[in-house]
Amino acid sequence: MASPAGLDRRRLLALTALAPVAQVWAGAQLEEPLVDSVRTALSAAVHNSAPPVPEFVDQTQRARYQDWLGAMDKRLATRMPEASARQDFLSTVWYEAKRAGLDVELVLGVVQVESAFRKFAVSRVGARGFMQVMPFWARLIGDGDPGVLFHTQTNLRFGCVILRHYMDREAGDLFMALGRYNGSRGKAAYPQAVLAATRTWNHPALG
Repeated sequence: MASPAGLDRRRLLALTALAPVAQVWAGAQLEEPLVDSVRTALSAAVHNSAPPVPEFVDQTQRARYQDWLGAMDKRLATRMPEASARQDFLSTVWYEAKRAGLDVELVLGVVQVESAFRKFAVSRVGARGFMQVMPFWARLIGDGDPGVLFHTQTNLRFGCVILRHYMDREAGDLFMALGRYNGSRGKAAYPQAVLAATRTWNHPALG
């Protein structure tokens, strides 16, 4: 039998096919030493104040994005009632996920499980915002102010950059990367919860 570390995304989806979607499962990334080159790269990745405005190579891509945005807006309405906040959140999720090379639906699954889409969520160990980013990251790769982690784009930027970092560290192993993100590396419960949540946000425009 393959070890949990060897589970790929397809197998995780199969394992979670009948699993209930978790409401909130806020965890905590563990602070680990970063070599200077990695710290510099991560710092550069989060320091860009450009607004999250998606760019498209043609009208077909733009239309697909608008279709996705409309569908996701409806799905998110009960969780985030304010229309302007939903639009800002969704456009930023799209932008930051694509920027980090992550699947948009995966990032939405992480947000659902980590914070239940609560912008000002704080876990019992101090993780903050939509993607429950630990304050030590602001010190390691930010400007040192953990308060910025309640800003929508900043929180999503940090969360996506951190998850991409963990994906790279785990050689693309989503199971292990998600566990590392949650501070529960090697345990199945959190990755399964995220993959179950991810199904809620699938859309043809993301195919």
